[in-house]
Amino acid sequence: MSSVVVIDYGMGNLHSIAKALQHADSGVEVRISADPQVIAQADRVVFPGVGAMRDCMQALHDTGLAEVIQQVAVSKPLLGICLGMQALLTDSEEGGKTACLNLFPGHVRRFADNLTDANGQRLKIPHMGWNQVQQLNHPLWRGIPQNSRFYFVHSYYAVPDKAEHTIATSEYPYPFTCAIARDNVFAVQFHPEKSQSVGLQLLQNFLSWDGSC
Repeated sequence: MSSVVVIDYGMGNLHSIAKALQHADSGVEVRISADPQVIAQADRVVFPGVGAMRDCMQALHDTGLAEVIQQVAVSKPLLGICLGMQALLTDSEEGGKTACLNLFPGHVRRFADNLTDANGQRLKIPHMGWNQVQQLNHPLWRGIPQNSRFYFVHSYYAVPDKAEHTIATSEYPYPFTCAIARDNVFAVQFHPEKSQSVGLQLLQNFLSWDGSC
C-alpha cells in the first residue's frame, strides 16, 4: 500500500486535508506527522498551511521540518497547499519581509487594497471564495476541465521569477499565479480539500503521480 504524509508543523486544517486524501483514494495510507523519519519514509508528502508566513517559517525552523521539506523536494512527489505553496518561494512581504524555503525563485506579494472589478466595484481582501483556474499542461490536471472553479482564501499571492514555474493562473482582477510546479513538486494557492469534485480529482491525481511532468 502506498503512503502519503501530511506534514504537521502546528498550522493548517490537517484533518480536513487528510480526510480528503483518504476520500480521494481509500487504498492509500494517510498519516499526519511531524516526525522527520515518518515523512522521509512516505511515498508522497503534502505540505499544507494557513495563517501568517512569519509564524509558519518560525515553526518549520524550530521543528527542523524546513530541512525535511528541502529533502523531500528532491526525492519524492510533494504537494504544497495555500501557505504551503507560498513558503516554497524565496521570500514573502507578509510580516515585513520573511525569508522562505527558496525552492522556487520568486516572491510573495500582497494584493493591493484598491483593486476593483470590471464594474468598478471594490474587491475585498482577502480574496475568498470560488474562482476559475486556467491550467497549463501538467499530469495533475488530468480529468479536470479547463476553467474549473476552485476555492481560495488568501491575501498574498506568488510571483515566481521563472515563467515556466507557473502551471496555472486565476484572476483577481488581474491574472496571478495560483499553481507552480517543477520536477516532482506541485503546489496550489487554492484549497483542493474544499473544492468539491475537482479538488478531489486533483488529490487523486497526486496520489497516483510518480513525480514526472
